[in-house]
Amino acid sequence: MRTPRVLPTLDAVDISDHVCHLLGRTDDVVDRSRAFVADGALHGDKVVIVGPAPRTGSEFAPLVLDPARLQGSLLSAVRREAAVADREGFRSLRVLHHVVPGPGADRSGGWLRSELDLEEFAADTGAMVVCAYSSADWDLPVLQQIMCVHPHHVGSRPVSPAFRVYRTEQEGWTVTGTVDSDGAVTFRTILCTLLAHTPTVRLRCQTLEFFDAAGMSALADAARHLPDRKVVLEGTNETVRLAWKLSGFAVPDVPVVMAP
Repeated sequence: MRTPRVLPTLDAVDISDHVCHLLGRTDDVVDRSRAFVADGALHGDKVVIVGPAPRTGSEFAPLVLDPARLQGSLLSAVRREAAVADREGFRSLRVLHHVVPGPGADRSGGWLRSELDLEEFAADTGAMVVCAYSSADWDLPVLQQIMCVHPHHVGSRPVSPAFRVYRTEQEGWTVTGTVDSDGAVTFRTILCTLLAHTPTVRLRCQTLEFFDAAGMSALADAARHLPDRKVVLEGTNETVRLAWKLSGFAVPDVPVVMAP
């Protein structure tokens, strides 16, 4: 069972982990991730670095995939690398993803789709994925949104996300924490993104504490965003179910099922 956890360093990254690594404005991504990359040889893992080319002369240059030159999506590229790793007898695939915003890129929703893809990829294949974000490239509100779709992060953070959404099984996701007004927009974006790729999204809610009014509105709006879609919440507590009913959302035109 995958569970969220804080990693003291990248040395602690394990099979199926999808890690958010937030870096300072002057940190060098490759230098700060050297242990994760070098451990590939120690454990028999194939290593791929996705991002801008490292400094001239770097020993890691042969491992780099330039995002601008990928054939197809990032998900397709890492799936191909995972297949190669399997054929060549590696234990697993290690992906260091140095995430940088492209020109005119959507600095939140677009990257949420990419991160949800990588989360599903790591959980379903056993690959290890570290996503490195520099505070020089990304605003704090966006970084907080990005952390919501990573079950793991490195080191302590002054402000942790109020909720997380992460993959737990082949057809399901888990929601932990509290979905309130601060995270409602992000939660809606995550659900809309998931519903765009599957008609039914199953959320395991055993560790969900509460939805406030904004969170419930976000859930209802996301469920109604596309036709013939449905959100099933499994393991909801009595307080969540009662609040949903009293708020008037337990009606046929809101395709949400809440189960104990």
